[in-house]
Amino acid sequence: MKRIVLFIASFVLLFGSSVKADEGMWLPIFVERLNYTDMQKMGLQLTAEEIYSINNSSLKDAIVGLSTSGEPGGYFCTGGIVSDKGLLFTNHHCGYDIIQKHSSIEHDYLADGFWAMSLEEELPNERLTATFFLRMEDVTDSIIPFLSDTMSASQRSAKIREISNRLKKNADPDKKYYVNVTSFFGGNEYYIFVYEVFRDVRLVGAPPSSIGKYGGDTDNWMWPRHTGDFSIFRVYTAPDGTPADYAKENVPLVPKHHLPVSIAGVEKGDFAMIWGYPGNTDRYMSSYGVDFQVNYFGPNIVRLLGEQLVIWKEDMSADREVGIKYASKYASNANGWKYYLGEQRGLKRLNVKQQKEELESRFMQWVAEDAERQEKYGGVLEGLKSGYEQISSKFGPFILGVLGANSPEILGFAQSFGTLAGYLENKDKTGAIEETAAELREVAREHFKNYNTPTDQKVFARMMEIYAGEMPADMQPQGFKDMVAKYKGDFKFMAKDVFAKSFLSSEAKVNAFLNKPSHKVISKDPAIILSNELMGSMIVLAGSYRAANAEISKNNRLFIAGLREMMPDKAFYPDANSTMRLTYGSVQDYKGADAVYYDYKTRLSGVMEKEDPTNEEFIVPERLKELYAKKNYGRYGAGNKLIVNFLTTNDITGGNSGSPVINGRGELIGLAFDGNWEAMSGNIAYEPALQRTICVDSRYMLFIIDKYAGAQNLINEMTITPRRIKVPKEKILQIQKAAAATN
Repeated sequence: MKRIVLFIASFVLLFGSSVKADEGMWLPIFVERLNYTDMQKMGLQLTAEEIYSINNSSLKDAIVGLSTSGEPGGYFCTGGIVSDKGLLFTNHHCGYDIIQKHSSIEHDYLADGFWAMSLEEELPNERLTATFFLRMEDVTDSIIPFLSDTMSASQRSAKIREISNRLKKNADPDKKYYVNVTSFFGGNEYYIFVYEVFRDVRLVGAPPSSIGKYGGDTDNWMWPRHTGDFSIFRVYTAPDGTPADYAKENVPLVPKHHLPVSIAGVEKGDFAMIWGYPGNTDRYMSSYGVDFQVNYFGPNIVRLLGEQLVIWKEDMSADREVGIKYASKYASNANGWKYYLGEQRGLKRLNVKQQKEELESRFMQWVAEDAERQEKYGGVLEGLKSGYEQISSKFGPFILGVLGANSPEILGFAQSFGTLAGYLENKDKTGAIEETAAELREVAREHFKNYNTPTDQKVFARMMEIYAGEMPADMQPQGFKDMVAKYKGDFKFMAKDVFAKSFLSSEAKVNAFLNKPSHKVISKDPAIILSNELMGSMIVLAGSYRAANAEISKNNRLFIAGLREMMPDKAFYPDANSTMRLTYGSVQDYKGADAVYYDYKTRLSGVMEKEDPTNEEFIVPERLKELYAKKNYGRYGAGNKLIVNFLTTNDITGGNSGSPVINGRGELIGLAFDGNWEAMSGNIAYEPALQRTICVDSRYMLFIIDKYAGAQNLINEMTITPRRIKVPKEKILQIQKAAAATN
């Protein structure tokens, strides 16, 4: 979620003596020391202890990392607790995959929405977890002294792993929590994090996609926006309050803290802070890295994802059942496709490479001034250049290999059968064949639930055609070349025959095979043969790709260390890495380009102005039109207007989707859900004039829950704070005069 446009007077991120207030994703442990005074000046009314405390409840205790991995890390989104019964707000697009999994032609929750009017109606979700951050500690001095620059990458990793395992054991001897040791600043600092993970998270509510995804791909990453991007979940615990797997006897979580929900509204200049689990940024990337992103990484990803999306969209539009099956996969890939398209555009228009080169020139001048620095940092930039040259030469074939082996879903599915093939070949007698077959039935059930064979056959034909035409001939596996020759380069015929002969093309065929698993059958299956050929080739490419990455990582670590040494008075913040961060800024408008001005908020009237009944992305539900016509906004409106979305200057990225946007009093005023098109290069370069976070207003969420859905049960359990009281200017002057006289 971030940045772009023609203008950067100075590269604030790395050249300034101090960081601009709105920039930076800060670790909460440092808020009091680095940021608290600035936040107070901007409108924060809470104490540092109320923001972050490990001994008492604080804002951090209402922030949740959402994951399907079963343990901390790799959060796909963030959520905020908004009631004393574990109610959780996040984005609609964060819950989209879960809503899709519960949907069918009979119960189309994507199209119609879903609202649980009681606890009994809430829907459980396999593997979805909610993680709460408990505490963190700096363990740099326990790790760095045992490392050296003479170590190989593997030796360094092994030593870090050894020390980290010991630290984790000491931090949680009773094994009650999840503990991670995470590196920062490219591996120059290390911190230990302790988390509590809850495994029973249920779907409570979601508006229809015509509200939650209004504007679709067209409006994605764009402002002005009119999207009700929210969904609602609830965290459950065992009766004693501890984390537990789903069970009927589980009870709603009693959180340490929950966020009051404000209906006071926002005004330009209001303080706003965002808490969450941002995924990854690369703000200290070198000019060589920028060149790689612009000329190699982005173009390949955009082109190849685009090919797949076109095929999926065609079949989704023709058949509603296919549309439901592919809805989540399409949304995820389309989001990435448009993001990388915007990032390329932003990096070029902001001339980020030149800005990085200027910093590197300054860095080398500083290095040259001291013999010790020359010894330590003299080869850093040359090492980065060499690493990126290696990776650039390999990336095209590598990404072709990845997508060739995985984009046709039948080939990705084929990889699940490798273990079974080994057992069958060795005629295993331990019962492992039967056990693995049973596991594969479950894998197949999940796979085919969201799969359409004719669609995948089309993707297969197109991806194999691209692979054959663009992968250098000496990198193509011989088995693949033989198959292409067999079908005389007719990839549609090749796809038709492979799908007809493979038992992986339907769930019925898979289950029939698993009833009588045979090494002869599995070894002759054309999809499995092709998958193995392509994966083998990709693994070879991945080896050289990893070697180049190791070179980059080592020199990047030294480069960041040098920058921090070169600018000792600068308050550096670490790149995002899925650990909890706080970012603060204000509600603001912006100028997108010459003569293009954008207001900081949008209204329900804008939803109606965009309506297009012939375009599924801009269909407005009849119920919403009725409420608009009557201006039936209740306490959530601002006069005869209803605010839908607003902008802040907060610095966020992927993983912050669903993050609570909080005012100076600690109240929820919205959810972050997107960045703006003009600023999408922000994972690499922060642009203060253009950086905006798009948020859904808390009043619009409450209006949809209350007036649209009639879910009073949810409204009643939240703490809703009243409207903003506007004090007349004369009254303010009178109070100030009286205070001055008293003093």
